[in-house]
Amino acid sequence: MKQKLKIMLILFVFCTPIVQAQRDDLINISDIVKIVSTSSHTISPNGKDVLFVKNFIEVKNENEYQYKSQLWVTPIDGKHPGKPLTSSEYNVSSFELSPDGKKIAFLRPKDGKSQLWILPLDGGESQVMTSEKFNVSNPVWSPDGKKILFSTTIPMWSLSGSPDWKMQRPGRSYGDEPNYKAIQEGMAKEEIKPNPDGNLEELRAFLAKNASKNDPRVIDRLNFLGETDLSPDLFFSHLNILDLETGKTERITDGFQSYFGATWSPDGTYLLASSLKNTEHPDLTNHTEIWKINLKNKSAEVFFALENHRVGNPVFSPDGKWIALGGQNMEEPSYNMSMIGIIKPDGTGFKWITESLDRAVTSPKWTEDSQYILFTGANQGGFSLWSAQINTGKIEAIISGPVGVNGFDTRGKHIAYALTKIENPSEIYSADLNNRNPIQLTRFNEGWLAGKKLSKPSAHQLKTADGLVVDYWVMPPTERQEGVKYPTILNMHGGPSAMWGPGEPSMWHEFQIMAAKGYGVVYANPRGSGGYGKAFQKGNFRNWGDGPAADVPGSLDAASNQFAWIDKDQLFLTGGSYAGYLTAWIVSHDHRFKAAFAQRGVYELTFFMGEGNAWRLVPNHFGYPWEEGVKEILDYNSPQTYVQNIQTPLLIKHGDVDLRTGVRQSELLYKSLKILGKPVEYVRYPGEGHELSRSGAVHRRIDRLARIIEFFERYVNHPRGIQ
Repeated sequence: MKQKLKIMLILFVFCTPIVQAQRDDLINISDIVKIVSTSSHTISPNGKDVLFVKNFIEVKNENEYQYKSQLWVTPIDGKHPGKPLTSSEYNVSSFELSPDGKKIAFLRPKDGKSQLWILPLDGGESQVMTSEKFNVSNPVWSPDGKKILFSTTIPMWSLSGSPDWKMQRPGRSYGDEPNYKAIQEGMAKEEIKPNPDGNLEELRAFLAKNASKNDPRVIDRLNFLGETDLSPDLFFSHLNILDLETGKTERITDGFQSYFGATWSPDGTYLLASSLKNTEHPDLTNHTEIWKINLKNKSAEVFFALENHRVGNPVFSPDGKWIALGGQNMEEPSYNMSMIGIIKPDGTGFKWITESLDRAVTSPKWTEDSQYILFTGANQGGFSLWSAQINTGKIEAIISGPVGVNGFDTRGKHIAYALTKIENPSEIYSADLNNRNPIQLTRFNEGWLAGKKLSKPSAHQLKTADGLVVDYWVMPPTERQEGVKYPTILNMHGGPSAMWGPGEPSMWHEFQIMAAKGYGVVYANPRGSGGYGKAFQKGNFRNWGDGPAADVPGSLDAASNQFAWIDKDQLFLTGGSYAGYLTAWIVSHDHRFKAAFAQRGVYELTFFMGEGNAWRLVPNHFGYPWEEGVKEILDYNSPQTYVQNIQTPLLIKHGDVDLRTGVRQSELLYKSLKILGKPVEYVRYPGEGHELSRSGAVHRRIDRLARIIEFFERYVNHPRGIQ
């Protein structure tokens, strides 16, 4: 009798399907609409409040959702709940508090364009302050609170004159043809009659008029691909100042040069701003400099430039004695770490203060005493917050470990920050400058997560044969039962210099979904990942395939040997972008996986250089195909070279208008497999670019997650039918 009961229990366990129906105590696919994140965290001048933008999804009805961004405020001591400052009927994209803390300048659409609005915090309605022809961005109050600096992005055709660099169209020069886009906008007069049968000027006028309507699109740029559409026109970011006393706006910069990341000098007499090196066509340089704009006569000149480096985003210290800035050595842009340096306002005393950290860091903010700079960066599976003492260069971690700081501010003796944890994708906290006794200020996600069962990852390391140490994490099925083996998904990150870990917020939901559906999850940071310094990040130089494809499955092997619940006969594989590439590479060399899902990947590297807007990955990681020996390296590292070896059932996904990696990549892989008679399915999402999984239409994001589970379930070895 006992033996019979034992057999019945075993049958019950193995006949129960892996995928559960929707349950309130597990993370569900549709829970994606409940996740709230925050941004633009700002402590008020009096240090009593934290203002921020709440980002969430509003559910209208089935398959109808809207992304929302709303301005909120919450007390920094956490004694009272926060409250919204703007309506959820419209979206707030960014904001800045006035120096006295009594008004907020923020951006909001009006008549189809982003405009600058001001909201008084002591009561009253917000008022629109600009009526710019082109979109407004990046509001910055003057130190005296009487003016607001902002940016507008202006098309080249609306600027007068000609740039100093040579026109990119062969055999042509600026001024050869009428500017019909300006004519259409009433900014120029038509002086030459367009005529295909006329003289050369009239013929050119005819062609220019057609091109001005994008029929056809005439391309002379190197970087002519946007994210979801062609981008044949050049645009320039210029600085404007709104005088609040007169209500008038004046453009401060002009010409064929962009100014961005601008800030006021403490005395309000000049601006510092980042700018591309203006002696070259913008497509031909990544070299940024810091420029000084004199507000009295609007003259502009280089304030600071560093050979072979990009520098920018200046931030004055509270005492006005130093300027923090960001920068990177551009000799190896895919591998050199972004750094933070300081310089005096007279242009002397420059030094890097984070170079010894060997991490890519960003977002410098000064402490009130002007002695420390706080900053964040990817770090071994988390996003850490550090401080650097400007005199000694001493760097200390304020927040580190398996958590992610996703935005912060500091004022007085406090910091406020958004934090991703294993238990919660994002909430805001406040603490002292050493993060002692943190106080949780928001509970946006805590509410809907109450009662939910979560899978918690355990951290591990793999020592490779060539001496590298690879971090990886293992997540068991949420309701794992002792003695039962479970199918397991190896989920890989893209980039290739991205980094995953418990502090990375974008994958929190996807990992929990897979675990809730009865799968184990293994994810790793193979060579080439960010967050581990230059040497590790450069480990994939001319080596996108062999090295990373040993690190990631090697992590799975190590996990399988350690955890008896991992079923080595039921392994699955997925990844997007570079990890879509890696998925195809692995299944063309390794046949252990029951099924795989390659998402928005690149599969033929020479072709990728011509198709994707991320094409510089090819020369930065391999060299140009026409250089000696490079074409052979590209072919060796292209999964398409080995397509005939793929046996694993493969689902391929791409967005119809993904111009970062290009849909022809996935078409080539799919057609090849189809011709070869291999088990393959192809999914194309209409209207979606490369960011579908993070910011695409919500119903398609839900479809994508459901499609991963459904495809893998076709190949899971267990009986079906019991709910």
